[in-house]
Amino acid sequence: MTRPDPDTLRIKARLERPGFALDVDTAFPLEGVTALFGRSGCGKTTLLRIIAGLEHPPGGEVHFRDTAWQSGKTFIPLHRRRVGLVFQESTLLPHLSVRGNLLYGYKRTPEPLRRLHLDEVARLLGIDDLLERRADQLSGGQRQRVALGRALLTSPDLLLLDEPLNALDTQTKREIMPFLARLSEETGIPSLLVTHAPDEVERLATRVAFMHDGQLERLEPLREALARADSPLFRDEGAVSVLQGELGPADEHGLHPFGPPEARYRVPSTPSATNSAGRPARLRIDARDVSIALSPPQDVSILNIIPVTIESLDEAPGHHGPARVLAVCRQDDGQTLMAELTHLSTKRLRLKPGTRAHALVKSVAFLD
Repeated sequence: MTRPDPDTLRIKARLERPGFALDVDTAFPLEGVTALFGRSGCGKTTLLRIIAGLEHPPGGEVHFRDTAWQSGKTFIPLHRRRVGLVFQESTLLPHLSVRGNLLYGYKRTPEPLRRLHLDEVARLLGIDDLLERRADQLSGGQRQRVALGRALLTSPDLLLLDEPLNALDTQTKREIMPFLARLSEETGIPSLLVTHAPDEVERLATRVAFMHDGQLERLEPLREALARADSPLFRDEGAVSVLQGELGPADEHGLHPFGPPEARYRVPSTPSATNSAGRPARLRIDARDVSIALSPPQDVSILNIIPVTIESLDEAPGHHGPARVLAVCRQDDGQTLMAELTHLSTKRLRLKPGTRAHALVKSVAFLD
Protein backbone atom coordinates (compact mmCIF):
# COMPACT_ATOMS: atom_id res chain seq x y z
CA MET A 1 0.00 0.00 0.00
CA THR A 2 1.29 3.45 -0.90
CA ARG A 3 2.03 6.15 1.64
CA PRO A 4 -1.14 7.57 3.27
CA ASP A 5 -2.46 10.78 1.71
CA PRO A 6 -3.76 13.45 4.11
CA ASP A 7 -6.76 14.10 1.83
CA THR A 8 -7.89 10.53 1.12
CA LEU A 9 -9.51 7.49 2.63
CA ARG A 10 -7.48 4.50 1.47
CA ILE A 11 -8.72 0.91 1.67
CA LYS A 12 -7.08 -2.36 0.77
CA ALA A 13 -9.12 -5.43 1.70
CA ARG A 14 -9.92 -8.95 0.61
CA LEU A 15 -12.81 -10.82 2.18
CA GLU A 16 -14.11 -14.22 1.06
CA ARG A 17 -17.44 -15.81 1.85
CA PRO A 18 -19.31 -18.70 0.21
CA GLY A 19 -20.17 -17.54 -3.29
CA PHE A 20 -18.70 -14.06 -2.82
CA ALA A 21 -15.29 -12.37 -2.68
CA LEU A 22 -14.56 -8.70 -2.09
CA ASP A 23 -11.20 -7.51 -3.39
CA VAL A 24 -10.63 -3.75 -3.23
CA ASP A 25 -7.54 -1.55 -3.31
CA THR A 26 -8.49 2.09 -3.78
CA ALA A 27 -8.51 5.61 -2.36
CA PHE A 28 -11.43 8.01 -2.09
CA PRO A 29 -10.93 11.80 -1.98
CA LEU A 30 -12.23 13.21 1.29
CA GLU A 31 -14.40 15.87 -0.28
CA GLY A 32 -18.08 15.95 -1.16
CA VAL A 33 -20.15 12.79 -1.63
CA THR A 34 -18.73 9.57 -3.07
CA ALA A 35 -21.50 7.22 -4.21
CA LEU A 36 -20.78 3.47 -4.04
CA PHE A 37 -23.03 2.33 -6.88
CA GLY A 38 -23.92 -1.14 -8.07
CA ARG A 39 -26.46 -3.95 -8.04
CA SER A 40 -27.51 -5.58 -4.77
CA GLY A 41 -24.92 -8.09 -3.58
CA CYS A 42 -21.92 -6.48 -5.32
CA GLY A 43 -20.14 -5.66 -2.04
CA LYS A 44 -21.07 -2.02 -1.40
CA THR A 45 -22.29 -2.49 2.17
CA THR A 46 -19.47 -4.90 3.00
CA LEU A 47 -16.95 -2.27 1.92
CA LEU A 48 -18.74 0.34 4.04
CA ARG A 49 -18.66 -1.98 7.06
CA ILE A 50 -14.90 -2.48 6.64
CA ILE A 51 -14.41 1.29 6.57
CA ALA A 52 -16.55 1.63 9.71
CA GLY A 53 -14.68 -1.14 11.54
CA LEU A 54 -17.70 -3.46 11.70
CA GLU A 55 -15.83 -5.98 9.53
CA HIS A 56 -12.21 -6.85 10.24
CA PRO A 57 -10.73 -8.72 7.25
CA PRO A 58 -7.31 -10.25 7.99
CA GLY A 59 -4.52 -8.33 6.28
CA GLY A 60 -6.80 -5.45 5.41
CA GLU A 61 -5.70 -1.82 5.58
CA VAL A 62 -7.76 1.29 6.13
CA HIS A 63 -6.08 4.69 6.35
CA PHE A 64 -8.10 7.82 7.05
CA ARG A 65 -5.94 10.77 6.09
CA ASP A 66 -2.66 10.04 7.91
CA THR A 67 -4.22 7.81 10.58
CA ALA A 68 -4.20 4.01 10.30
CA TRP A 69 -7.61 2.66 11.28
CA GLN A 70 -6.51 -0.85 10.35
CA SER A 71 -2.96 -1.91 9.46
CA GLY A 72 -1.00 -4.93 10.63
CA LYS A 73 -1.75 -5.35 14.34
CA THR A 74 -3.37 -1.94 14.54
CA PHE A 75 -7.18 -1.93 14.68
CA ILE A 76 -9.14 1.10 15.83
CA PRO A 77 -12.73 0.11 16.74
CA LEU A 78 -15.82 1.86 15.42
CA HIS A 79 -16.40 4.09 18.44
CA ARG A 80 -12.92 5.61 18.04
CA ARG A 81 -13.03 6.12 14.25
CA ARG A 82 -15.19 9.25 14.45
CA VAL A 83 -17.59 8.17 11.74
CA GLY A 84 -21.32 8.86 11.57
CA LEU A 85 -23.38 5.85 10.46
CA VAL A 86 -26.89 5.98 8.96
CA PHE A 87 -28.60 2.78 7.80
CA GLN A 88 -31.67 1.93 5.70
CA GLU A 89 -33.81 1.62 8.81
CA SER A 90 -33.33 4.39 11.34
CA THR A 91 -32.31 2.99 14.72
CA LEU A 92 -33.74 5.66 17.00
CA LEU A 93 -34.36 5.06 20.70
CA PRO A 94 -38.20 4.95 20.81
CA HIS A 95 -38.54 5.97 24.46
CA LEU A 96 -36.62 9.21 23.91
CA SER A 97 -37.80 12.44 22.34
CA VAL A 98 -36.27 13.74 19.13
CA ARG A 99 -34.15 16.06 21.26
CA GLY A 100 -33.02 13.11 23.40
CA ASN A 101 -32.07 11.08 20.34
CA LEU A 102 -30.18 13.98 18.80
CA LEU A 103 -28.24 14.65 21.99
CA TYR A 104 -27.45 10.97 22.61
CA GLY A 105 -24.22 11.03 20.60
CA TYR A 106 -23.57 14.74 21.19
CA LYS A 107 -23.24 14.24 24.96
CA ARG A 108 -20.79 11.37 24.38
CA THR A 109 -18.59 13.48 22.12
CA PRO A 110 -15.75 15.24 23.99
CA GLU A 111 -16.46 18.96 24.14
CA PRO A 112 -13.30 20.03 22.25
CA LEU A 113 -14.40 17.81 19.30
CA ARG A 114 -17.92 19.22 19.00
CA ARG A 115 -18.06 21.15 15.73
CA LEU A 116 -21.80 20.87 15.12
CA HIS A 117 -24.54 21.77 17.60
CA LEU A 118 -28.22 21.02 18.08
CA ASP A 119 -29.73 24.27 16.79
CA GLU A 120 -27.81 24.34 13.50
CA VAL A 121 -28.35 20.64 12.77
CA ALA A 122 -32.09 20.88 13.55
CA ARG A 123 -32.32 23.86 11.17
CA LEU A 124 -30.30 22.14 8.45
CA LEU A 125 -32.58 19.08 8.55
CA GLY A 126 -35.85 20.94 9.05
CA ILE A 127 -36.69 19.23 12.35
CA ASP A 128 -36.81 22.29 14.63
CA ASP A 129 -40.52 21.75 15.33
CA LEU A 130 -40.11 18.05 16.14
CA LEU A 131 -37.68 18.31 19.05
CA GLU A 132 -40.19 17.48 21.78
CA ARG A 133 -41.97 14.72 19.88
CA ARG A 134 -41.35 11.08 20.82
CA ALA A 135 -39.37 9.07 18.27
CA ASP A 136 -42.17 6.51 17.91
CA GLN A 137 -44.55 9.27 16.75
CA LEU A 138 -42.50 10.20 13.67
CA SER A 139 -43.08 9.39 10.00
CA GLY A 140 -40.46 7.41 8.09
CA GLY A 141 -38.94 10.51 6.52
CA GLN A 142 -38.85 12.34 9.85
CA ARG A 143 -37.19 9.35 11.52
CA GLN A 144 -34.49 9.27 8.85
CA ARG A 145 -33.81 12.99 9.19
CA VAL A 146 -33.45 12.57 12.96
CA ALA A 147 -31.09 9.63 12.37
CA LEU A 148 -29.00 11.88 10.12
CA GLY A 149 -29.03 14.57 12.78
CA ARG A 150 -27.92 12.15 15.48
CA ALA A 151 -25.00 11.05 13.30
CA LEU A 152 -24.03 14.65 12.54
CA LEU A 153 -24.10 15.66 16.19
CA THR A 154 -21.21 13.32 16.95
CA SER A 155 -19.24 15.80 14.77
CA PRO A 156 -17.85 12.93 12.67
CA ASP A 157 -14.87 13.18 10.34
CA LEU A 158 -16.69 10.94 7.85
CA LEU A 159 -20.36 10.18 7.20
CA LEU A 160 -21.27 6.65 6.03
CA LEU A 161 -24.76 6.33 4.53
CA ASP A 162 -25.96 2.78 3.78
CA GLU A 163 -28.92 3.18 1.39
CA PRO A 164 -30.57 5.72 3.74
CA LEU A 165 -33.51 6.26 1.35
CA ASN A 166 -34.17 2.64 0.43
CA ALA A 167 -36.94 2.00 2.96
CA LEU A 168 -38.82 5.21 2.07
CA ASP A 169 -41.64 5.66 -0.43
CA THR A 170 -41.14 7.84 -3.52
CA GLN A 171 -42.77 10.96 -2.06
CA THR A 172 -40.82 10.72 1.20
CA LYS A 173 -37.57 10.21 -0.74
CA ARG A 174 -38.34 13.36 -2.71
CA GLU A 175 -38.88 15.26 0.54
CA ILE A 176 -35.66 14.12 2.22
CA MET A 177 -33.35 14.42 -0.82
CA PRO A 178 -32.81 18.20 -0.47
CA PHE A 179 -31.68 17.74 3.14
CA LEU A 180 -29.19 15.07 2.10
CA ALA A 181 -27.94 17.27 -0.73
CA ARG A 182 -27.10 20.10 1.69
CA LEU A 183 -25.25 17.96 4.23
CA SER A 184 -21.82 17.91 2.61
CA GLU A 185 -22.11 21.44 1.28
CA GLU A 186 -23.07 23.03 4.61
CA THR A 187 -21.14 20.85 7.08
CA GLY A 188 -17.99 20.15 5.06
CA ILE A 189 -18.09 16.51 6.20
CA PRO A 190 -17.14 14.05 3.41
CA SER A 191 -19.68 11.27 2.84
CA LEU A 192 -19.79 7.77 1.36
CA LEU A 193 -23.26 6.88 0.08
CA VAL A 194 -24.19 3.27 -0.72
CA THR A 195 -26.94 3.16 -3.36
CA HIS A 196 -28.25 1.23 -6.34
CA ALA A 197 -30.53 4.09 -7.47
CA PRO A 198 -29.26 6.27 -10.36
CA ASP A 199 -31.51 9.18 -9.33
CA GLU A 200 -29.79 9.35 -5.93
CA VAL A 201 -26.38 9.44 -7.63
CA GLU A 202 -27.51 12.16 -10.04
CA ARG A 203 -28.86 14.32 -7.24
CA LEU A 204 -26.28 13.78 -4.50
CA ALA A 205 -22.92 12.51 -5.75
CA THR A 206 -19.71 14.41 -6.34
CA ARG A 207 -18.12 11.24 -7.76
CA VAL A 208 -19.12 7.63 -8.37
CA ALA A 209 -17.38 4.37 -7.46
CA PHE A 210 -18.86 1.66 -9.69
CA MET A 211 -18.83 -1.76 -8.04
CA HIS A 212 -19.48 -5.17 -9.61
CA ASP A 213 -19.00 -8.66 -8.16
CA GLY A 214 -16.84 -7.50 -5.26
CA GLN A 215 -14.59 -5.32 -7.41
CA LEU A 216 -14.40 -1.57 -7.60
CA GLU A 217 -14.29 -1.19 -11.37
CA ARG A 218 -14.09 2.56 -11.77
CA LEU A 219 -13.95 5.74 -9.70
CA GLU A 220 -14.74 8.95 -11.54
CA PRO A 221 -16.32 12.38 -11.08
CA LEU A 222 -20.09 12.44 -11.64
CA ARG A 223 -19.61 14.64 -14.69
CA GLU A 224 -17.42 11.99 -16.32
CA ALA A 225 -19.70 9.14 -15.23
CA LEU A 226 -22.56 10.81 -17.11
CA ALA A 227 -20.46 11.68 -20.16
CA ARG A 228 -20.05 8.17 -21.59
CA ALA A 229 -22.70 6.18 -23.41
CA ASP A 230 -21.87 2.94 -21.56
CA SER A 231 -22.32 4.40 -18.07
CA PRO A 232 -23.92 1.84 -15.71
CA LEU A 233 -26.17 4.70 -14.54
CA PHE A 234 -27.99 4.46 -17.89
CA ARG A 235 -28.52 0.68 -17.88
CA ASP A 236 -32.27 0.65 -17.26
CA GLU A 237 -33.70 4.12 -17.80
CA GLY A 238 -31.64 5.42 -20.72
CA ALA A 239 -29.17 8.30 -20.90
CA VAL A 240 -29.54 11.53 -18.95
CA SER A 241 -27.48 14.67 -18.46
CA VAL A 242 -26.99 16.36 -15.11
CA LEU A 243 -25.76 19.92 -15.44
CA GLN A 244 -24.27 21.82 -12.53
CA GLY A 245 -24.37 25.58 -12.21
CA GLU A 246 -25.86 28.53 -10.37
CA LEU A 247 -29.56 29.31 -10.51
CA GLY A 248 -30.42 32.99 -10.73
CA PRO A 249 -33.57 34.77 -9.47
CA ALA A 250 -36.72 34.48 -11.58
CA ASP A 251 -37.37 37.13 -14.25
CA GLU A 252 -40.69 38.80 -15.08
CA HIS A 253 -41.74 35.64 -16.95
CA GLY A 254 -41.17 33.41 -13.95
CA LEU A 255 -38.06 31.83 -15.48
CA HIS A 256 -34.74 31.34 -13.66
CA PRO A 257 -31.47 31.73 -15.62
CA PHE A 258 -29.15 28.77 -15.11
CA GLY A 259 -25.51 28.47 -16.16
CA PRO A 260 -23.08 30.87 -17.82
CA PRO A 261 -24.00 33.03 -20.86
CA GLU A 262 -22.44 30.56 -23.34
CA ALA A 263 -24.73 27.77 -22.08
CA ARG A 264 -27.67 29.64 -20.59
CA TYR A 265 -30.88 27.80 -19.71
CA ARG A 266 -34.19 29.24 -18.59
CA VAL A 267 -35.87 27.13 -15.93
CA PRO A 268 -39.55 27.42 -14.92
CA SER A 269 -40.03 28.68 -11.39
CA THR A 270 -41.06 26.31 -8.61
CA PRO A 271 -41.02 26.92 -4.83
CA SER A 272 -37.81 24.87 -4.49
CA ALA A 273 -36.19 26.68 -7.43
CA THR A 274 -37.05 30.03 -5.84
CA ASN A 275 -35.49 28.89 -2.55
CA SER A 276 -32.34 27.78 -4.39
CA ALA A 277 -31.76 31.01 -6.33
CA GLY A 278 -28.18 32.21 -5.98
CA ARG A 279 -26.90 28.76 -4.93
CA PRO A 280 -25.27 25.86 -6.81
CA ALA A 281 -27.95 23.72 -8.42
CA ARG A 282 -28.40 20.75 -10.76
CA LEU A 283 -30.59 20.26 -13.81
CA ARG A 284 -31.57 16.81 -15.08
CA ILE A 285 -32.25 16.43 -18.79
CA ASP A 286 -33.46 13.20 -20.37
CA ALA A 287 -31.61 12.49 -23.62
CA ARG A 288 -34.98 11.67 -25.21
CA ASP A 289 -35.99 15.31 -24.63
CA VAL A 290 -33.10 16.73 -26.69
CA SER A 291 -33.16 17.24 -30.46
CA ILE A 292 -30.37 18.49 -32.73
CA ALA A 293 -30.46 21.25 -35.38
CA LEU A 294 -27.55 22.39 -37.54
CA SER A 295 -28.69 26.02 -37.28
CA PRO A 296 -30.75 27.71 -34.56
CA PRO A 297 -34.46 27.60 -35.47
CA GLN A 298 -36.24 30.95 -35.43
CA ASP A 299 -39.94 30.19 -35.06
CA VAL A 300 -40.10 27.59 -32.32
CA SER A 301 -41.60 27.49 -28.82
CA ILE A 302 -38.60 25.72 -27.26
CA LEU A 303 -36.85 28.13 -24.88
CA ASN A 304 -33.56 26.32 -24.37
CA ILE A 305 -31.47 26.20 -27.55
CA ILE A 306 -27.84 25.53 -26.65
CA PRO A 307 -24.78 25.64 -28.96
CA VAL A 308 -22.90 22.32 -28.82
CA THR A 309 -20.18 20.31 -30.51
CA ILE A 310 -20.85 16.63 -31.26
CA GLU A 311 -18.17 14.54 -29.52
CA SER A 312 -19.30 11.00 -30.30
CA LEU A 313 -22.17 8.97 -31.72
CA ASP A 314 -22.98 5.68 -29.98
CA GLU A 315 -25.83 3.24 -29.66
CA ALA A 316 -28.33 4.61 -27.14
CA PRO A 317 -28.63 2.52 -23.93
CA GLY A 318 -31.79 1.27 -22.28
CA HIS A 319 -33.76 0.49 -25.44
CA HIS A 320 -35.86 -2.58 -26.08
CA GLY A 321 -37.23 -1.44 -29.46
CA PRO A 322 -35.39 -0.21 -32.59
CA ALA A 323 -31.87 0.94 -31.87
CA ARG A 324 -31.31 4.66 -31.61
CA VAL A 325 -28.23 6.89 -31.60
CA LEU A 326 -26.87 8.67 -28.54
CA ALA A 327 -25.12 11.89 -29.49
CA VAL A 328 -22.67 12.93 -26.77
CA CYS A 329 -22.43 16.72 -27.10
CA ARG A 330 -20.15 19.24 -25.43
CA GLN A 331 -21.65 22.58 -24.43
CA ASP A 332 -19.49 25.67 -24.73
CA ASP A 333 -19.11 25.73 -20.93
CA GLY A 334 -17.46 22.28 -21.09
CA GLN A 335 -20.37 20.25 -19.70
CA THR A 336 -21.83 17.23 -21.48
CA LEU A 337 -25.34 17.15 -22.93
CA MET A 338 -26.79 13.91 -24.32
CA ALA A 339 -29.26 13.75 -27.22
CA GLU A 340 -31.09 10.62 -28.35
CA LEU A 341 -31.73 10.54 -32.11
CA THR A 342 -32.97 8.19 -34.79
CA HIS A 343 -30.47 6.70 -37.23
CA LEU A 344 -32.35 8.49 -40.04
CA SER A 345 -31.96 11.92 -38.41
CA THR A 346 -28.28 11.29 -37.74
CA LYS A 347 -27.72 10.34 -41.36
CA ARG A 348 -29.84 13.13 -42.82
CA LEU A 349 -28.01 15.80 -40.77
CA ARG A 350 -24.65 14.15 -41.57
CA LEU A 351 -23.66 14.32 -37.92
CA LYS A 352 -20.16 13.25 -36.96
CA PRO A 353 -17.65 14.03 -34.20
CA GLY A 354 -16.66 17.69 -34.46
CA THR A 355 -19.96 18.86 -35.98
CA ARG A 356 -21.14 22.20 -34.56
CA ALA A 357 -24.88 22.19 -33.89
CA HIS A 358 -27.64 23.43 -31.62
CA ALA A 359 -29.35 21.29 -29.01
CA LEU A 360 -33.08 21.88 -28.65
CA VAL A 361 -33.93 21.00 -25.07
CA LYS A 362 -37.67 20.37 -24.75
CA SER A 363 -37.80 19.71 -21.01
CA VAL A 364 -35.57 20.21 -17.97
CA ALA A 365 -36.08 19.08 -14.39
CA PHE A 366 -34.69 21.07 -11.49
CA LEU A 367 -33.22 18.61 -9.00
CA ASP A 368 -34.52 19.99 -5.72
